[in-house]
Amino acid sequence: MSDAQHTHDEHESPIKTSKQLIAAVVFAFIVPIFAIVLLVKSVAVDPRSGAGVDALGAEATAARIQPVGAVTLKLEGGPLKSGEEVFKAQCTACHTAGLAGAPKIGDNAAWGPRIGTGLEALLTSALKGKGAMGAQGGGDFSELEIARAVVYMANASGGKLDEPKAPAAAASAP
Repeated sequence: MSDAQHTHDEHESPIKTSKQLIAAVVFAFIVPIFAIVLLVKSVAVDPRSGAGVDALGAEATAARIQPVGAVTLKLEGGPLKSGEEVFKAQCTACHTAGLAGAPKIGDNAAWGPRIGTGLEALLTSALKGKGAMGAQGGGDFSELEIARAVVYMANASGGKLDEPKAPAAAASAP
């Protein structure tokens, strides 16, 4: 009998009551589901970082579909800027500090030989560029406004040039 009892003990289950069976079945389903929910939350909640994570964002989309170029219309006939206004807007960056070999405004020694060449030569240098200075013509200002800025700088540096006037047709326009 000891053999029969011994064989019977080998096949005995750790679950002895119906309560234990119900608890085992519930835990067999609830524990894995709980573990899966926690894993999904930990993966889905973390913000992603790195290259390309904002590729579908509104700013990235707007940057991808923006136009390649733009057309800007410059209307002529508005009020002319004074030489000082043009100087402050476009020339002061280099000619106030003397950057890249630009003669400083007020430096009579540096401007003397340049003023001696005349307004036409100075204006040509300003419009077409000279040395490290880029061409100014075709920018935000008309040739007349650039000429006024050249006269302003030259006169502030010892020159006695006359400021160019607007053409008579433009001055009489309504």
